[in-house]
Amino acid sequence: MPAAPDHRSRVTASPWAGLYGTQIDSAREFGRHWHATYGLGLLERGAQSSASGRGQVDARAGDLITTNPGEVHDGRPLGGARRWRMLYLDPQLMHSMSAPCVAPSLASAGSLELVRPVIRDARLQGLLLRLFARLDRWNQGQAHDDDGLACEEALVQVCAQLLERHSTQAPAPAVSADLAHVRERLADDPQRAPSLDELAAPFGLTKYQLLRRFQRAYGLPPHAWLVQQRVERARDLIRRGRSLTDAAADSGFADQSHMTRAFARQFGFTPGAWQRAAAARRPRNDGAAPPQ
Repeated sequence: MPAAPDHRSRVTASPWAGLYGTQIDSAREFGRHWHATYGLGLLERGAQSSASGRGQVDARAGDLITTNPGEVHDGRPLGGARRWRMLYLDPQLMHSMSAPCVAPSLASAGSLELVRPVIRDARLQGLLLRLFARLDRWNQGQAHDDDGLACEEALVQVCAQLLERHSTQAPAPAVSADLAHVRERLADDPQRAPSLDELAAPFGLTKYQLLRRFQRAYGLPPHAWLVQQRVERARDLIRRGRSLTDAAADSGFADQSHMTRAFARQFGFTPGAWQRAAAARRPRNDGAAPPQ
């Protein structure tokens, strides 16, 4: 009796109930089937041939692969085992990426369609790899509390690129927004990272519109801007004599090591070095007049 084809698989979770992932390395053939979700993935090694809503298609290492809810497909390896990684998004989650607010009744399968079962798009591939890296950190328990915003930004950028370039979605209308209020919202409470929904909803923007416009206006996406705001707050607290531990907590960092990495990345020196320099500049409390 011939041995069963090699097959290894892993299922990964995400911060969202409507998104999960798989990593599969397999020489197995898959019969015709369908999913109730949108699928987006990367063929990392090998090649395969599959049925799709656009007929028979082949994909090779480096290609992106997609499926629509209810789209019947299969999979057959070409020349040996192939390895791929997929994300599966509930229709409601996918639709939330293209509209500020979508009622569940409108987020039904078929109302938004991905038009290419195999995609060659270097920018989308790069964004997807970054999202995979974020999700890996989250699954390994290495993410900090505020990394949810970074994960969400990565997901929104992937979905926006996918929907704008490879779907039936109509272009979103231009909407004005006072981005200064968004920046103030981030600055007012550095200890809590709001979601992109919270930032975009008051202006009737999609999450991607908010992300793109904020980055254009301030040079960084909201999460990176928030981290730098926290670093500046920590620098000020340390200058005024707060301990490194307290400065990290009061600035919204998960712990002192998290603050140290962000601090050194932004300024080129550590919080400890800054603390020593700041202490040297403060007048000693020994009754002597401070130097003029």
